Amino acid sequence: MTNLKYIRNFAIIAHIDHGKSTLADRLIQHCGGLSAREMSEQVLDSMELERERGITIKAQTVRLSYKARNGNTYSLNLMDTPGHVDFSYEVSRSLAACEGSLLIVDSSQGVEAQTLANAYLAIDAGHEIVTVLNKIDLPASEPVKVREQIEEVIGLDASNAVEISAKSGKGIEDALEELVLSLPPPEGNSDSSLQALLVDSWYDAYLGVVALLRIKNGRISKGQKIRMMATEKSYQIDRVGIFTPNRVEKDSLETGEIGFITASIRSVIDCQVGDTITDDRDPVAEPLAGFKPSVPVVFCSIFPSDSAQYEDLRDSLSKLHLNDASFHFDPESSAALGLGYRCGFLGLLHMEIVQQRLEREFKLELVATAPSVIYKIHLTDETTIKLHNPSDFPNVTRIKEIDEPWIKASIIVPDEYLGAVLQLCTDRRGEQIDLTYVGARAMAIYRLPLNEVVFDFYDRLKSISRGYASFDYEIENYRASDLVKVDLLINGEPVDALSMIVHRSQSEARGRALCARLKNLIPRQLFKVALQAVIGGKVIARETVGAMRKDVTSKCYGGDITRKRKLLEKQKAGKKRMRQYGNVEIPQSAFIAALRMDDS
Repeated sequence: MTNLKYIRNFAIIAHIDHGKSTLADRLIQHCGGLSAREMSEQVLDSMELERERGITIKAQTVRLSYKARNGNTYSLNLMDTPGHVDFSYEVSRSLAACEGSLLIVDSSQGVEAQTLANAYLAIDAGHEIVTVLNKIDLPASEPVKVREQIEEVIGLDASNAVEISAKSGKGIEDALEELVLSLPPPEGNSDSSLQALLVDSWYDAYLGVVALLRIKNGRISKGQKIRMMATEKSYQIDRVGIFTPNRVEKDSLETGEIGFITASIRSVIDCQVGDTITDDRDPVAEPLAGFKPSVPVVFCSIFPSDSAQYEDLRDSLSKLHLNDASFHFDPESSAALGLGYRCGFLGLLHMEIVQQRLEREFKLELVATAPSVIYKIHLTDETTIKLHNPSDFPNVTRIKEIDEPWIKASIIVPDEYLGAVLQLCTDRRGEQIDLTYVGARAMAIYRLPLNEVVFDFYDRLKSISRGYASFDYEIENYRASDLVKVDLLINGEPVDALSMIVHRSQSEARGRALCARLKNLIPRQLFKVALQAVIGGKVIARETVGAMRKDVTSKCYGGDITRKRKLLEKQKAGKKRMRQYGNVEIPQSAFIAALRMDDS
């Protein structure tokens, strides 16, 4: 049995690209978790998308054994977490399974927006924090200045901050020593009844559901019968083990340890992240606090490009939801795109990642509608409805007031790009709260409508700041706004998939841009096609797709002009009749391209 005082559970937290996964590699290497032959860069970023984009999407855990300078051998449970604002739910889940955090700050860039956000998440979770200054070997490294920033901006004592280079391995031993000395051991009673927190789960085609657990009290063994407290379902455990990061099977997991179990769990719904697992014969009375449920802020509809794949899409979403509990989905149908699902995400990058995972891991071809947020609509009969989908917009005569969500955004940017960033925020209806300086960089705090942020705000911010700006936000409140629904009519028929809710001041520009974009995307028909953007019954923008012209007079050689005129009149009458009855053929590619419309 492992003595609790020799266990350390910690999460690695930092801003994007400050070296979390690289430090995890060095710790694994130093503690001998993998042989030199098995070692690769970002070894914990196992997903193809993570390696391609160079970001961590899923938090990963690994058990390491470290012999300290005092002669004691410590068992270290490390959790490598994502750095992007969209995956902060993954971070908060990882923090709940640990007692301490390793906060990495890039010594050449200093404190960034997500450094601040993740440090506050760790403080809220009651963590002891060890600060590490990474990239100390770079010529631009300024450790003294960055220590001051950490103390000024975050309010943490950085006098004992360990200086390391995760790339070269310099200072790794010092970081491990600081970890075992500063972080507290886990608390719990190994003799009491089993009480384990379900931290994460994923679907394995051979084993069924694999559940990642943190044992709070008691122990869990192979062959033991367990109960899920949320669903009251019971299972017998097939496998118990840890990640080193290779999967290693064990006979049991003790109090304070983090590991995995499989129990032939086939139903996705029975394994809810944040649930408490207990012994079936001797259950505990109270479940653990679990996690706050994630609240989706961005919504879009996902449809299979081939309607025969609808069942596959449903199964794929269920399996993916098991691995990523922070997105939600409900069935939906569209006249233009058929049957699909309305999905809720934590942000735009999260939405993009889920779509790409569905396409790659489950071999699906998808069409996604434009992203939107949740609006609160106060009706004249004093009731309030929540609107996720622009196509469900009620009749204007029934609406008393529309509220939209606003966020509080922190943007840290070098001084030379500040003017362009402030202009961008003002263009997006932003309200400045504060502007301070963190060394040579400005920190702007703004209130912004979420609707303006979900389209392409992050891309525009990175573009105008040459990639140097960092951005973090939190949902603040709902405020009344002058919002309208812009519909797109194709030959007088509304296309629900292209409806959008925008501020009245920007409705005309958005409507014009959408019509102009579609004009170039819809292939020519044998008749003219009218594209109109409308608010209610008022047309605010129009474009016309010209008719394909067939030369009906090509075989009419010589003779009287009336012969040619007769043929042209006949063609004209046929086109008029076709326009009356004909349906416009709109390819899926036109929908996809129109929905990816940007401000340019």
